[in-house]
Amino acid sequence: MLPEHDFGKIEFIRSQKSRHIRVRILRNGLKVSLPWAATENEALNFISQQHQKIKAKQQQLQKNELSNPTVLRNNSRLQTLTFDVEIKAGNRKNIFFSMKNGLLIVEHPEQVDINDEIIQKQCWTGIEYFLRKEAKRLLPERTKQLALKFGFTHSGVKIQSSKSRWGSCSREKNINLSFYLMLLPAHLVDYVILHELCHTKEMNHGEKFWKWMDKVTDEQSKQLRAELKKYHMPQ
Repeated sequence: MLPEHDFGKIEFIRSQKSRHIRVRILRNGLKVSLPWAATENEALNFISQQHQKIKAKQQQLQKNELSNPTVLRNNSRLQTLTFDVEIKAGNRKNIFFSMKNGLLIVEHPEQVDINDEIIQKQCWTGIEYFLRKEAKRLLPERTKQLALKFGFTHSGVKIQSSKSRWGSCSREKNINLSFYLMLLPAHLVDYVILHELCHTKEMNHGEKFWKWMDKVTDEQSKQLRAELKKYHMPQ
């Protein structure tokens, strides 16, 4: 029998859609989808056979998490464009949020594990409220300023919750910006906005587009693009 602590908590889920045993690898456990005819022992035998492969993937997830600043940890600070976030445990029954003087305090009950996926998600739900609020306050105006400075025209700016892209631009010149931009330093926020403004001239990423980008970034578009890739959105 496979010791559960090898991978953390193993959760079994019966699924009518599953035809085969499927294992979802998490940082601190496994979620196993079982066909109705399969047993938990059969799933454990399957996991045991794939032990090295699953363990390697789990360790990679854990390594990636340590290098990802969007993973919340106790007594650490997350810096956003306009405020800092401090996470700490406290004598509370529920997660509590308090914003004052540019500092958002996120306090969770002492008995819960901040590394738990559900707790991470609940904390981020509160943080996202303030990110969206600040993004709506700042990003449309900043887009307007940059458009005027470089001679672009756009139809409007919409703040979204996209986790797949920082921004986008439609053929109607409507610009969509993710409120997660607030997790970036100011010069990269400007880079993303300028990227979308350049799409009002060129809708593709061809040579003409990158000439526009170089023009509005003092020939720094390649370096800024590489720097942006180092930043993560919370997943």
